[in-house]
Amino acid sequence: MEFGLKLKEGDKMTAGYADFGDGKLYYEIEGNGETLVLIHAGFVDSRMWDEQWKAFTQHYRVLRFDMLGFGKSDPVTGPVSRRQDLYRLLQELGIEHARILGCSLGGETAIDFTLEHPELVRSLIVVSAAPGGFEMRGEPPALLLEMLQALEQGDLARVSDLQIRLWVDGSFRQPEQVDSRVRQRATEMNRIPVENGTWAIDDANPLSPLAPPAAGRLGDISIPVLVMAGALDNPEILRAADLLANEIEGAEKVIIPDTAHLPNMEKPAEFNRIVLGFLSRL
Repeated sequence: MEFGLKLKEGDKMTAGYADFGDGKLYYEIEGNGETLVLIHAGFVDSRMWDEQWKAFTQHYRVLRFDMLGFGKSDPVTGPVSRRQDLYRLLQELGIEHARILGCSLGGETAIDFTLEHPELVRSLIVVSAAPGGFEMRGEPPALLLEMLQALEQGDLARVSDLQIRLWVDGSFRQPEQVDSRVRQRATEMNRIPVENGTWAIDDANPLSPLAPPAAGRLGDISIPVLVMAGALDNPEILRAADLLANEIEGAEKVIIPDTAHLPNMEKPAEFNRIVLGFLSRL
């Protein structure tokens, strides 16, 4: 593995690339103290944490990165293991243990990583995520079916629009009811994985999924856990939050009102207060 590190002038942030051989992964680190790892959702990139960065780096050494196929990282050329990429990154950066916060796909990755490497994880925060093996109930959202159809037709602009409708707006709002700045920022990030074909190439068929899947192993997690979700997210995400909170002994659950899949972007001050409060009690 090769690294290209650079220290940005005027601040304390170190940014670089990790080359795993199957693509270069972009990451940033800033702050001192215990390491807090931020893992982004599967339709945006590490910029989703911009409103958390200053608040969290005042208390922790914070690491965020773009998964392969997202942001500044290389596109994926085939299925990858998200949890294995996280493991390789932590090992090469010499991080022996961390507190991990993941949203959506990032939350699923964080759960899998915790089950596979419990000795490396001090605490876990899962946002808007379902564990691997979680069986969705009912009919899939109509917008999801439209998105898959647009993907088959190669209508990438429509794919991106529908992904924003699905996840940023959520199941119970129209676009005009959502902060336009949040939608615009998410759209800018979303265009990259859509153009890269990330979901179709990798995340619809991930490499070496955790076996047995996490949904049946949640009771094995014995570290402090905080489960978060937005009240306006898809009801199945809220049901997954209930499962996580019920199956993991001692887990705390917080539902943030008037937000959907990205509560940290919609209500950053409230989100930051909840996360830092949870971490400060550990």
